[in-house]
Amino acid sequence: MRIIRNIFNLGFVSLELGILMICFCNVWVFGLTNGRTYTKISKIPPREIALVLGTSPKMRSGLSNPYFTKRMDAAALLYHHGKIKKIIVSGEKSKGYNEPAAMKNYLVYQEGVPGDIIIEDPKGFNTYKSILRCKDVYKKKNVIIVSQGYHNLRALFFARNNDMNALGFDAQDVTKPESFYRNQAREVLARVIAVVYFILGVSPD
Repeated sequence: MRIIRNIFNLGFVSLELGILMICFCNVWVFGLTNGRTYTKISKIPPREIALVLGTSPKMRSGLSNPYFTKRMDAAALLYHHGKIKKIIVSGEKSKGYNEPAAMKNYLVYQEGVPGDIIIEDPKGFNTYKSILRCKDVYKKKNVIIVSQGYHNLRALFFARNNDMNALGFDAQDVTKPESFYRNQAREVLARVIAVVYFILGVSPD
């Protein structure tokens, strides 16, 4: 009986520590990025370039991915309001799949953005790589990062830790329950991983 009680106590303590760690890491990310995200186009300061983080243009059903289209809407809004002069579209390119090309095509043909101001980054396989390549490959540090708000916080955390002067412009979120709560929960855990990697000095590739 004592062994069972000890196991139970150990499990309870582990759960408490896990919850505390999740809270600590998320508070850290929120604290470091506080005041650097914007939802209104009139409020965000101008930058030379926007970094649009990639996502699949289509859902499994074959329908347009609303996260994708909302990010393109936000990037186009920045351009048409004179907040940016160029756009980097960063995402995955693999055999039969090309996020940057889809992003550029949408911006040009659906949003009226000139193609010659759009730079395709085909090696943005994850958020961290997109941020790092923006700085190291394209030599851009003063950027506006475009994604949904829950995602922008982690992206800005990465940017700040890589000495970038980045702001976030939040694309409209998708509030369908089947995707909203899943993505929010996933991002809470992703922030924990980001903080742990930062503390350990490990690249989250």
